Amino acid sequence: MTDIATPATGEAPRQEPQEGPGTPRRSYARLAADESREDYSLRYAPHSFRRWSPSTVAGTALGGIAYLADFAIGASIVFTYGFTSGIASILAAATIIFLTGIPIARACAKYGLDMDLVTRGAGFGYFGSTLTSLIYASFTFTFIFFALEGSIMAQAMHQAVGLPVEAGYLVTTLIVIPIVFRGMGALAKVQAWTQPVWIVGMVLPFVVLAVESPGSWGAFGSFTGTEGAAPGFSWIAFGLGTGVALSLIAQIGEQADYLRFMPARTEANRRRWNLAVLAAGPGWVVIGAAKQIGGAFLAFVALEAVGKTHALEPIAPQIEALKPWLGTFALPAAALFVIVSQVKINVTNAYSGSLSWSNFFSRITHKHPGRVWYIFLNLAIALTLMEMNMFAALNKLLGFYSNVGIAWIAAVAADLVINKRIGLSPRYIEFKRAYLHAVNPAGFGAMVIASTVSILAFFGLFGRYAEAFSTFIAAGLSLVLCPLIAWLTKGKYYLARPNPVNGPGVEIADITATHTCAVCETAYELPDIADCPVQAGPVCSLCCSLDAECGDVCRKEPAAGPVPLPMPVVRAPAG
Repeated sequence: MTDIATPATGEAPRQEPQEGPGTPRRSYARLAADESREDYSLRYAPHSFRRWSPSTVAGTALGGIAYLADFAIGASIVFTYGFTSGIASILAAATIIFLTGIPIARACAKYGLDMDLVTRGAGFGYFGSTLTSLIYASFTFTFIFFALEGSIMAQAMHQAVGLPVEAGYLVTTLIVIPIVFRGMGALAKVQAWTQPVWIVGMVLPFVVLAVESPGSWGAFGSFTGTEGAAPGFSWIAFGLGTGVALSLIAQIGEQADYLRFMPARTEANRRRWNLAVLAAGPGWVVIGAAKQIGGAFLAFVALEAVGKTHALEPIAPQIEALKPWLGTFALPAAALFVIVSQVKINVTNAYSGSLSWSNFFSRITHKHPGRVWYIFLNLAIALTLMEMNMFAALNKLLGFYSNVGIAWIAAVAADLVINKRIGLSPRYIEFKRAYLHAVNPAGFGAMVIASTVSILAFFGLFGRYAEAFSTFIAAGLSLVLCPLIAWLTKGKYYLARPNPVNGPGVEIADITATHTCAVCETAYELPDIADCPVQAGPVCSLCCSLDAECGDVCRKEPAAGPVPLPMPVVRAPAG
């Protein structure tokens, strides 16, 4: 078979039906085959596609954390639990998020994989990670936070130009489609072009207050909230507030969607690479925690002027802070900042949502029409949630979700940090269906048990303190259960069979060398290739995933493989 098109060209491979016996070759829909839009949404990101510098990837990833939900979340926590307990909970959550994010960020950047593919190989199995894709797509930044951010943007447009909030929801949904449709290239440009406006808008209100109201921080330090919280520190309030802030833990998944495009680490770029991965991975939470505290401060300053309801909406505190210097121009300036912030984050939310839904439905239906079609599904549900005014139930909704999110992330982190280092799981990330069990009880079981127990605690079954610290229960159980289950099962559920193509112990002269897939006839780099006894040759990971008729022969009958593969084609250097 011959190469029709390589992924680096961005051209759709055109195949004719295979003549003679055997399985017909697959012909992808045009949008699914165009990697300039598809961005390798369901597979390994090849080195040929990772054409951005570490700083560009990091800048794009950090541009996505411009969201103002941090302002609303921080204000809600401090208004409910007071300054002392609220700030302590924000900082505690940030510490947990930072520590669990380090190994995940490094794995995604090193192996060129998104969060779903890393989850597969980090203790969940091929179908086990399907549940996490559904959780991520349904509850995290792709629905909940898109809807929250869209609500904030609609509030800004209503204040600025009088656009009805319901119409604003529609505008915020439609505005991101052409950007997300174009993929990583368009996202990188949008984040870079809007960054100066965002930085000025973020810093200016605090500069104004520092000059015009220098005593505000002192008063903020003695704030006991609006819900009658007792002065000083409360363990119950600390636990509940931390649970709300920990709902942001799955943001590492969105960071991973960019980190997978990080170029290979070399001796020449090692320091810049490490710094970029740290900043763009777990480093987002440093800025995030600062925004939560800053948002709570702005809301506190505006509380007397606008009332509690509007103080929790980021646009109103922004206007109040700018009034001393900008006067009547405070409203348009604040509205511009909010709109830019929300566009920056919602293109990321919609992009990550399209990746998650693609991963979920490809495994359930064995079909892949293309990542871009799932943008519309993602945005339709987000629009529905906005119209339902989910902003009003912010604390309860985020507190519930964090129990599931932290159980998942903690299990993956435990596998990467503990299991792989002591030999309970393979030292590399195996993400291809051909080599994985359907479900791995190490990570998947740990997540299910930990999230179930913590949700029961969240609803008060084990008492008041367990309710307040339900997210700590989820994290602790996942961290303990993942290595424990891997030890009890002797790690046998990580690999269904050895990988003879690029697994441990296989000598690989050039990892960028390519094999031509026997099904779609497109050349892919070695990490994306599996040996297939049904095809009697190499198949790419996506064709392997979409095969509904092979019966998983390679996993159920190890004697059927491995299949000797032809010598790979080494791609000539660009230029």
